[in-house]
Amino acid sequence: MGKEPGGNVVLIGFMGSGKSTVGIRLSYQLRYALEDTDKLIEARAGKSIREIFAQEGEEAFRQMETQLLEMLAGRKGQRVYSVGGGTPVRDVNRPLLRKLGTVVYLRARPETIYERLREDTTRPLLQGENPREKIGRMMAEREKAYMETADLVLDVDDLTVEQVSERIAGFVM
Repeated sequence: MGKEPGGNVVLIGFMGSGKSTVGIRLSYQLRYALEDTDKLIEARAGKSIREIFAQEGEEAFRQMETQLLEMLAGRKGQRVYSVGGGTPVRDVNRPLLRKLGTVVYLRARPETIYERLREDTTRPLLQGENPREKIGRMMAEREKAYMETADLVLDVDDLTVEQVSERIAGFVM
């Protein structure tokens, strides 16, 4: 069971794992508000994630993530949060994510992520040489942090958005 029936749900996972898409479906299913932490950071900073990375660097962005989680962790209510793929990697963020709600790790194979993202030029961390290799390496580096943070792990490669949403709803209700 989730931590608090009817509490917040926090979706974590690598970019392209389906956090935003599942978040939309799950928010309708549970009748919860949906909040994407990347979008909240963009609104607070007045610029895109890509611009933050280019102008201020990844570390500044990661600090913005932590500050946002600190603010959100005190909020009760019924929300689905979709968080950036790197958010659980910072040690300080893992307890904040767990405090925020029931954490669900949407786990996908590197091949699935590559197929989903290969045409996407908006992801700063995937630009450059050999994105397929970079995806595999980054996923391996992040796996331990994702597993430490998650209350529920779902392998999403062969599931539809509806199936993923149903399983999460069954877990948290």
